[in-house]
Amino acid sequence: MRPGRLGVGIIGAGRVGPVLGAALAGAGHAIIGIDATGDDAIERAEAMLPGVPVLDAPTIVERSELVLLAVPTGALADLVAGLAATGAWQPGQLVVHTAAEHGVAVLRPALERGAIPLALHPAMRFTGTSLDLVQLQESTVAVTAPGPVLPIGQALAVEMGAEPIVIEEADRPAYAEALAAAGEFADGIVAQALRQLHELGVERPSRVIGGVVRSAVESALARYPDPPLEP
Repeated sequence: MRPGRLGVGIIGAGRVGPVLGAALAGAGHAIIGIDATGDDAIERAEAMLPGVPVLDAPTIVERSELVLLAVPTGALADLVAGLAATGAWQPGQLVVHTAAEHGVAVLRPALERGAIPLALHPAMRFTGTSLDLVQLQESTVAVTAPGPVLPIGQALAVEMGAEPIVIEEADRPAYAEALAAAGEFADGIVAQALRQLHELGVERPSRVIGGVVRSAVESALARYPDPPLEP
């Protein structure tokens, strides 16, 4: 590793963990291992992080300077607390989670054992493939961290290829709600339009809708100022 590079361990091989691991590897960090359960997760890990060993969570924590927790939101608190109960967390170790809803409070069991807590949430929909590495370059990452280590979180976001934005601890739930509303609205409208075109016998309706949706989003983003005007 180059000076300043970290040994990174990843817990979670869904669509997010392997992609962010690949992004960090591209910045020169060493991926120590990934915790992957199930055939799909293992295949995804091998595709995005070839040659990286599949290890269990305690081993990853033991060997890593930065632990990336890319697990479902509902599993995060129990995972952090469970690893704390076994004495796994290490003083000075960076512990990063990717859940939109949480800041660093959910990482308190690790913090109490000397770890450094960071919350990084990329504002994008992941496919779990290399296409996401391109999408990261057009995305933001919400960074929440204690003041002294906030620059570390911002630097990690930049190394992933994204633009860091600071979201305060108390604002994380509202941030998550705003992103969820946008995503759910888009999903619902696209699904409805695809069904209607399919019923009309239109071939490849996704190609038709894709052009409309992309241009509509770009038009809407250009029409509303940043920050938006008061209603």
